[in-house]
Amino acid sequence: MAFYRENADAYAARDRKPPTERLAAFISRLSPGAAVLDLGCGGGHDSLHLLKAGLDITPCDGSTELARAAERRIGRKVEVITFQEIEWNRKFDAVWAEASLLHVPRAELPDVLVRVHRALRPGGLIQASFKAGEREGHDRFGRYFNYPSAEWLQTCFEWAGWSDIRIEEADGGGYDNEPTRWLHVTAKADAD
Repeated sequence: MAFYRENADAYAARDRKPPTERLAAFISRLSPGAAVLDLGCGGGHDSLHLLKAGLDITPCDGSTELARAAERRIGRKVEVITFQEIEWNRKFDAVWAEASLLHVPRAELPDVLVRVHRALRPGGLIQASFKAGEREGHDRFGRYFNYPSAEWLQTCFEWAGWSDIRIEEADGGGYDNEPTRWLHVTAKADAD
């Protein structure tokens, strides 16, 4: 969190292109006006895209400074909440978690996935992205990443009660401009 607190304006102002292909696939699975939680919205780039698609967006971030930067971009309030504080119950139709849950400590990820599951209505959808790896660690900016394998991630989602779990792998990059192997997860929230 220290990195985002100290670098919020520069991080939010960077020329980041939203992942339009994944966003389009996500949006195509939702009803018009669906309630979507943009979990860890960062600078609000994807929230703006989702808003323009006519969805009812609730953006949130764990960093107060990033939340304020996102508010300036999208023109609406951004909730400040950490993943471990999520208490919503069946409020959303979908969750967009682009490169955010990858910061949850490995030991805490199963509980966070249960909390996110609980925030969705039955049949709700999640789209989440993780940097692939075999063990947790920090990048050159000091940011923590859980660096999961696809198998470990599948197990975490199954344990938390998700169904129809699909994990796609792709090469790309990130803020650090390093080549990155990404794991893109889609899953559904079953009824409790």
